[in-house]
Amino acid sequence: MRVGTLAECFSHAQIVVCAIPSQHVRGMMQQMQPHLHSDTLLVSATKGLEQKSLLRMSEVIDEVTHAGKGFHPRVGALSGPSFAKEVARGDPTALTIASPDPELAQTVQREFSDPYFRVYTNDDLTGVELGGALKNIIAIAAGVCHGLGLGHNSMAALLTRGLSEMTRLVVACGGRAETLAGLAGLGDLVLTCTGDLSRNRAIGVKLGRGRKLEEVISGLQGKVAEGIFTTHAAVQLAHSHGIEMPITEQMNAVLRDGKSPREAIHELMTRSAKSEIKAGN
Repeated sequence: MRVGTLAECFSHAQIVVCAIPSQHVRGMMQQMQPHLHSDTLLVSATKGLEQKSLLRMSEVIDEVTHAGKGFHPRVGALSGPSFAKEVARGDPTALTIASPDPELAQTVQREFSDPYFRVYTNDDLTGVELGGALKNIIAIAAGVCHGLGLGHNSMAALLTRGLSEMTRLVVACGGRAETLAGLAGLGDLVLTCTGDLSRNRAIGVKLGRGRKLEEVISGLQGKVAEGIFTTHAAVQLAHSHGIEMPITEQMNAVLRDGKSPREAIHELMTRSAKSEIKAGN
């Protein structure tokens, strides 16, 4: 089958979906931007942060397009609990399309929805994008807990406190707390932390069982686990906003510094006593 050029692909495209690894989005957008026009609807389905800039994917797309074309593109983010394999076989799935552009959100909702694929709209682009990115970090931690042989009590605590620190950063970045109670927050968090198809969780399981990160990554055979890149970026983003994210910080130490996963969990459990509802815990 003949593969068309970028110019041919974009010549009549109304909606363009970007679903590539986060660290390659900028380069791909630089190739794409000569062929974009101001009416193109750009939908990011990538769940990550750019490691060097700490930008969300919609921000990367906007930066590249505006620099190259002189206009701000129409951008949305499609996110939520969705393993591709289950979508492909027709399992009922619900996602969110987030954009400050209501016409874009409604168009994507209409064009993508069918009896097996339900799309909701949301105008909180920041919250939806960060929710999709940050849950991968907690999924690595969930895998670590499983790899260490910890039970349901530990997992419930991790998901609850993980959602709390995700929400703190989202709000600090201008998103809404209620977005994290929805599909792109709690929904995606539960799926990625408990589902056997989650690559981020699988990495955590292997780390918890004593495998080295380099060995685990080589076993992915070219596939990408976004949480590896997002963890360090999220720590830097949290520091820039003065936000405490203890689970994220411990996973960063495990991934970047080779810290023992068991020691990381121990330090989380022996932190100074806090109020559950007070901000910054």
